[in-house]
Amino acid sequence: MKAVVASTLFGLALSGAAQADTITYKDQDKLHAIAAAVSAERIEHDITALVGFGTRHTLSETESDTRGIGAARRWIKAEFEDISAACGGCLEVYFQSQVISGESRIPEATEVVSVIAVQRGSVDPDRYVIMSGDIDSRVSDVMDATSDAPGANDNASGVAGTLEAARVLSQYEFAGTIVYAALAGEEQGLFGGKIMAEQAQKDGWRIKAVLNNDMIGNIEGVNGVINNSTARIFAEGTRMDETESEARRRRFTGGEVDSPSRNLARYIDWMADRYIDNLNTRVIYRLDRFGRGGHHRPFNDLGYPGVRIMETNENYNRQHQDLRVEDGITYGDTLEGVDFDYAAKLTALNAVSLAGMAWAPSPPANVSISGAVSPSTTLAWQPAAENEAEHIAGYRVYWRHTDAPNWQFNRDVGLVDEYTLENIVIDNYFFGVAAVSKDGFESPVVFPGPAGAFGE
Repeated sequence: MKAVVASTLFGLALSGAAQADTITYKDQDKLHAIAAAVSAERIEHDITALVGFGTRHTLSETESDTRGIGAARRWIKAEFEDISAACGGCLEVYFQSQVISGESRIPEATEVVSVIAVQRGSVDPDRYVIMSGDIDSRVSDVMDATSDAPGANDNASGVAGTLEAARVLSQYEFAGTIVYAALAGEEQGLFGGKIMAEQAQKDGWRIKAVLNNDMIGNIEGVNGVINNSTARIFAEGTRMDETESEARRRRFTGGEVDSPSRNLARYIDWMADRYIDNLNTRVIYRLDRFGRGGHHRPFNDLGYPGVRIMETNENYNRQHQDLRVEDGITYGDTLEGVDFDYAAKLTALNAVSLAGMAWAPSPPANVSISGAVSPSTTLAWQPAAENEAEHIAGYRVYWRHTDAPNWQFNRDVGLVDEYTLENIVIDNYFFGVAAVSKDGFESPVVFPGPAGAFGE
């Protein structure tokens, strides 16, 4: 009799969660069109042009029109300006710079100059999603500013992808603002990202996503694996700016695997599943490669959601290497090591993810949860801002088993700011809320409390 009762209760518990059925999303024709519009040929042209500057080392030549980082950044700015001209001036294009000195890799005063292009949103222009790549390149000696450093994959591929995303997305109008950034000084200490993140914070940018693209063109790993159908998304766990009191709260309520960066990565992952042919993305539960870093980190340091998108199989013979042949092995980051179709595939992933978030409402703010010692769970959140009131259709509540990597159940709850999931026990699941526009575009899911907050 006890076994029968236990079985019945277990079945009732499952049926409560299963009321939502399988998660479904509205398929968006515009996102399919965006993915299809990305051109491998244009990406190849841009990577070839960047390689043609010989070296793009942060400390390299700045006066020449044909060699060095000065020529490279002026060329990138001119490309963004051409893109803007083609869309009727839809991009604000500018240099962003700061003089750096006294650093181990920048000992003498050097102007670190990035190129920024801003596509303003029409509904919520103060909400930003950012795609970035790195301008600079290097060889074996990080201080060698004169030797040829083609940097074809690391990271002309990321800059070329950012330019191509701007070409495609500038043909559309979005609710939120999209920023395309070619950041400088990465190899010398992530300086371009630090300068941009700090300026954004000063200017009050509401950054909801940073998609850092660092090496998106290599498919042949140093381990011998050749694969053009997978990519990695690196996402930090607990927020870097978490306070002691927030850490104590997280210990009892969870959130270690639900930082805004992790839920941003989940969002990009399901974009890949739905809109990018023959691409399986792996969300890596780590800030970056083991002990290494990239230009999303300065944004994470200030509490902004950010991830690194990159190839799965790295080839260390082509990274940070002098151009040479030793023992029959060719070293160096040249055009021969880049698969342009693969770079286009990862660029398309960025483009649909940026578009989806920029068309969607802002992720819900001030999400809270209650339901301890109760059979039901209640989530609440801040109502949409006035400027988004006509744009938003409602909210979607998500939940999943605590050992599941991705959201398993959801329920549309309408245009409300509180909802109770009856007979779904708070102890047994993780929960979140997303906002949905009237045309079906959805924000990333927000985990309750400061551990999962995307900011105001």
